[in-house]
Amino acid sequence: MKKFFLLFAAICFTFVQLAAQEPTFSKGDKVLNLGLGLGSTLYSGTYYKTTLPPISASLEFGVVDNVLEKGSVGVGPYVGFSSHKWEYSGWGYKYTNIVVGVRGSFHYPLLNKLDTYTGLLLGYDIVSAKEFGTLVGYDYGVSSSGIAWSWFVGGRYWFSEKVAGMLELGYGIAYLNIGVALKF
Repeated sequence: MKKFFLLFAAICFTFVQLAAQEPTFSKGDKVLNLGLGLGSTLYSGTYYKTTLPPISASLEFGVVDNVLEKGSVGVGPYVGFSSHKWEYSGWGYKYTNIVVGVRGSFHYPLLNKLDTYTGLLLGYDIVSAKEFGTLVGYDYGVSSSGIAWSWFVGGRYWFSEKVAGMLELGYGIAYLNIGVALKF
């Protein structure tokens, strides 16, 4: 019985603490995210190499407050870039991807100074490929594009009122983005 009471008290204390958290993102806020991607979602397999790690930038504007009591909604533009190479015996292709889109996110505070959120990206992926090497003997280039979308979950830990560390998991320009967020 004593263990049950302690467990019940710990759960109640946790929920009281969670309920006391103040929003770290709200209507009127403007936040710039700058990220470096780890683990590409675009090219993998034998002979693929990353020539430039995926990088991304997004600007988010707080547009709605008091969703599910303490939650908020943000929207804004996104751009991501990555470059890869496939090479075999001195011949191959260089690929570049530029993703341009818009993101919408739902923020809900769980801990002090931690802005936790999830959202969706809808955009356009501009792909180009260029042949290099001497195996074929001609210079071949192609471009392609298409709809890009991504679901993501992330968090920003605010070290000060204007600077935060950022971490996002999702299926966009990279599986994991780590970086910095700046509030204006």
